[in-house]
Amino acid sequence: MGFGDQESGMKRRDWMTRAAALGVAGSLPVWAVAQTATALQLVVPVPPGGSVDLTARLLGEHLPKSLKQNVVVENRAGASGSIAAAGVARAAADPNTMMLVFDSHVTNPLVYQNLPYTLKDFTPISRLLSFPLVFAVPANLPANNVQEFIALAKKKPGALNVSSAGLGTLNHLAAELFKARTGTHIVHIPYRGGVPALQAVMNDEVQLFMGSWVAIGPHVKSGRIKALGVTSAKRYSVAPELPTLQEAGVRDFDVATWIGALAPAGIGAERQQVLHAAVTQSLGQPAVRQTLAQQGLEWIGSSPAEFETFMSAEARRWQDLVMQQRLSFS
Repeated sequence: MGFGDQESGMKRRDWMTRAAALGVAGSLPVWAVAQTATALQLVVPVPPGGSVDLTARLLGEHLPKSLKQNVVVENRAGASGSIAAAGVARAAADPNTMMLVFDSHVTNPLVYQNLPYTLKDFTPISRLLSFPLVFAVPANLPANNVQEFIALAKKKPGALNVSSAGLGTLNHLAAELFKARTGTHIVHIPYRGGVPALQAVMNDEVQLFMGSWVAIGPHVKSGRIKALGVTSAKRYSVAPELPTLQEAGVRDFDVATWIGALAPAGIGAERQQVLHAAVTQSLGQPAVRQTLAQQGLEWIGSSPAEFETFMSAEARRWQDLVMQQRLSFS
């Protein structure tokens, strides 16, 4: 079943309604489709600040040397990245447009109805970076490891809550996967962004939040919350003392945030390879990788084919989870 074919029990938000609320319904701003003769337009689907924007700024600094072409970084936030993606999809065959994407790129079709694009409207360049989520609980919760948390959740079905940055976000889906894998009943409470979702676990309003180490780490070190594990299949380089959830006994659990680069469809194989070489060369430099590592971002630098396969697999697995858990995003 394709990504746009979901039915049974799953409600989604209408993309055009959301876009209208952001002031972009019906037509896209000129920046999304205009082509600059000598500059590569690098579209960033988030506001300034954060891991995706940091990656874009590093590319903006180093790509001109690799491409021998000026680079203009343009932030275009809204609707979990789908506003920016719609604009880039409209720039079909434009060799001077590229965008960064993150995990929401493959989950947005689950959340929003009537998206004006599909995954086929883009040319994969590379999955660049990745980092796991951290399994964080309040400092006073009577659980000091993942198995104790599971036991507590099973002892009190429906009494524990988990926060997320919003419906359909990766930490929401990771929580649903955790519930499915462990047979626990934990109530999901969506917040408007990661900051209030993290604040909720610090204030003991919820008993679980899965977020980035950059956000969670300082509060673990201060003793306000406890970190019980990480969601990736292997241990996290910046917090190697934390076990993976698989090590803690949660089967088949491997979830990580990722950042990748895409171009519009139709740019041709030669330009695709040029962009891939330039992007991976720019971010793969030791000094740049060190800067990224300091922010907890682990280097991948995949091939275009590997990235395409990865996105398809991610789309399928989250769609399967949504259907299995009968999730609603309305």
